This record gives sequence, C-alpha cells and structure tokens, in this order.
Amino acid sequence: MSISVIGIGDNVVDKYLHSGMMYPGGNALNFSVYSKLAGIPAAFMGAFGSDEAAEHIQDVLRELQIDITHCRHYEGENGYACIRLKEGDREFVTSNKNGVLRENPLLLSQDDLHYISQFSLVHSSINGHLESELEKIKQNNAVISFDFSGRGTDDYFENVCPWVNYGFMSCSGLSLDIIKEKINKLHDYGCKHVIATNGHECVYYFSANSFLEWRPHYVEPVDTLGAGDAFLTGFMLSIMQSGKREPDNDTVISAMQAGGKSAAQVLLHYGAFGFGKPYSAS
Repeated sequence: MSISVIGIGDNVVDKYLHSGMMYPGGNALNFSVYSKLAGIPAAFMGAFGSDEAAEHIQDVLRELQIDITHCRHYEGENGYACIRLKEGDREFVTSNKNGVLRENPLLLSQDDLHYISQFSLVHSSINGHLESELEKIKQNNAVISFDFSGRGTDDYFENVCPWVNYGFMSCSGLSLDIIKEKINKLHDYGCKHVIATNGHECVYYFSANSFLEWRPHYVEPVDTLGAGDAFLTGFMLSIMQSGKREPDNDTVISAMQAGGKSAAQVLLHYGAFGFGKPYSAS
C-alpha cells in the first residue's frame, strides 16, 4: 500500500558533551527522517530558531529531501538537548525545552490542515506542543500516532488520547503490573492502540481485542539515542502498509518485528541518524 507521512512538533540538536558534536534529532523530526530513509515520502512541520543548530537541521532535511515548506521560523534558540553517553546508553543532562517551539506552539491554519490532510499518517509527541490542534487534524480522518514518552498527567491524557489511534510510551525499568496500569489508563482515556516499550527487554501491545508481548533480540548499543523513535516509526510504517485500520495479531507482531529491525540499526551509530557537526560551546 502506498503511504506518505508527516511528523509535526519537535526538532532539536542533541549536543554530545564528550565529543563536542551535535546531531539533528527530536521525536517528530526523527520520525520523518526514519520514514524517508525507509523510502516513504515524508514531511516535517515544526518551528526553527535563527541559530547554527536550526541552520544545520534545515540543511540536513533539504539534503534528505524532506518537505519543510510549512515550518515556522523565529528569532531565537532552536531546541537543543545536552547528552552524555554511559556505556552506550544516552543520558539527558539538560535542555532548553524545545526553544522557540515552546515559546511559539503551532497553531494550524486552514491551509496547514489541507496540507496535512494529504498524508496517510500524522505523528507527534508530548514534546511537540500540538495538543490543542489534534482535534482539528483528526477531523480530516487522519491516522494519528503519538509518543507520550514516560510522562503525562490524567488531565493531559484526557485531552489527548481521544484523538490518538496509536499511542506509544516508554516504560523502561517498570514492573509488568505498573506497565499494564499505564497501558490501561491510556486505553481508557480513548487511545485505541497502546504500545509500551521496556528498553531492550520487551514490547507490549494492547487494544480492545488483544494483549501481545514481543521480545527483541539484544543488540550491544553504540548509542541508544533515537532507538525508541526508530521502533515506533518502523512499527507504524508496517501497520500503515498493511492497509488494515484495525490490525489483527499477525499484523501487529509483524509491525513489532519491523520496529525492532529499525531500532537495531539506529543503535549502531552516534546520534539519532548521524549528520554530526561540531558545535561552539556558549
């Protein structure tokens, strides 16, 4: 099945403190890039600052031929996060909490909504500051995937979940009982399909009809940054290409395997998808 996708929300540079290199990243941006690298037409909509980080990200997206024509541009700092690596596992040290996007959340015009309606799948996240616009996007019958990370309050879930088809969350280090509680909460608030990742240990899927577990093969990581985003991208592309709005168990397992394959590739290099550039310390 022919599909196209758009990531809407955050873009950052991940600044690696040990190497002095910065790499493009951010959940919505990574989704768009991983989709494009998988051969799927992809676009990104977000907000760029006016600094060297913003310039680098835009240069990379143009090189990858990802449509950024509907992005906003503001004076100020682009989003960034400072990263430390410990035995291949990334640790977030500090960030500017998405920079100009946090200060200027996206408000979608009718032109934006018409543009977005041309895509098969819309992806955003808790870092995308898009919560107020999800209902508008959903009115065009879009399939929406959303990454809650490991955060969110009951009020937040109540406002967001009704518009989300596929909700993802990170549950690394949590017990199965707690993971099930979190899954049930998202589903009860209206998220039709919930996928919970527990690091490299296990992935759980829940819908009205199924509860499934899948265990990926362990890969020794060079850098875990972006692996979760790669998993959700591979999962969603597989689901969408199946052509099934309500996937059966075999389709979901295939999607988990596709996500695991995507994540394994990302674990083997620095940055979410490479394109490192030295940054000047401020």
